[in-house]
Amino acid sequence: MADDRPVPLDEYPVHQVPLSMKHVATGDRNAYDRCIFHVLDHEGRALLIVGLGVYPNLGVIDAYATLRVGDTLHAVRASDALGEDRMRLVVGPLRIEVEQPLHRLRLACDDDSLSYDLTWTAAFPALWEPHHVQRRGGRLTLEGRRFVQAGGVEGTVRAGGEEFRVNATRWTGTRDRSWGVRPVPGEEGGRLAEEDPTEGFHWLWCPVRFEDRFLMVIVQEDADGYRVLNDATLVRPGHPDRQLGWPQPEITYRSGTRHPERALVHLGDVRKPRELEVEILTSSPLAIGAGYPPADDWQHGTWRGHGWTDRRTYDLTEPHTLAAYGVTDHAARFRLDGRIGHGIFEHGSFGRHDPSGFTGFDSVAP
Repeated sequence: MADDRPVPLDEYPVHQVPLSMKHVATGDRNAYDRCIFHVLDHEGRALLIVGLGVYPNLGVIDAYATLRVGDTLHAVRASDALGEDRMRLVVGPLRIEVEQPLHRLRLACDDDSLSYDLTWTAAFPALWEPHHVQRRGGRLTLEGRRFVQAGGVEGTVRAGGEEFRVNATRWTGTRDRSWGVRPVPGEEGGRLAEEDPTEGFHWLWCPVRFEDRFLMVIVQEDADGYRVLNDATLVRPGHPDRQLGWPQPEITYRSGTRHPERALVHLGDVRKPRELEVEILTSSPLAIGAGYPPADDWQHGTWRGHGWTDRRTYDLTEPHTLAAYGVTDHAARFRLDGRIGHGIFEHGSFGRHDPSGFTGFDSVAP
């Protein structure tokens, strides 16, 4: 049968288990393998987010691109059946080409509503993020391995009659690459969800590029402030990576919301405390256009048939209720030790969070 034949990737000595590279070692329907790229200009005029994912046990490959310009969000999403060539990262008009692994990639989209042709070049080595595990009751719901990286971007982006000339001096690129098990739509609720309700979730993910160094900060906390993930690592070429202690964020929210306007993240040890200042430039909720939960028009891993492509334009001045219950990526300007950097301040806070004073899902900043 054709389904039992080797695939092109089987030619390479990369196997981890005695299976074809067409298959993964787990039968979990939530197995995934995907990436996300952020391309932002230093003045906050534009924020491009690009991603591609593979869901081997669902037979799906999908991709998306969103571009925020002013108060308009342009989005292109595509989905298809997963083919045999895992090194061909193409879905509809969206594609990613790995020109030099861990160093140079090409991002492209050929669509009338949103197009771009960009070369993403790493400025620093890839950095492992902490091993990420989450359970609901006694059930494993997420186990992921990720690395993060920052670099420069060159090329062009076009949408809505505007063209942006992207260069490495006025634009910054970050990316995250992850794989493992992560919930996709279709997970059952029932008694497990009723008996183990989610009281609260508080998340901070910040890759920051400075001229001569890269900083990565991750914080995940439960409703009572218990740390599930905790890391702050400084990367300087030619120097050992340095951990900067227990990051303590102070976030100033817009009144009546949980939308951050600025933040101060305390870093470092007792001998040398440091402060990372965060200035939000523009924002893109991942539940709008990008397919992250709790999006109601498309989510990653869902079967949309062969050759599905969808184009949307969103007015971000209009209320989008679901955006408040999803993670938002904020393009930001950062200051640390007298240096100015740029990157992403990704944040989501839902439900109760005692350290912030939020008492429930309807609680907002005064």
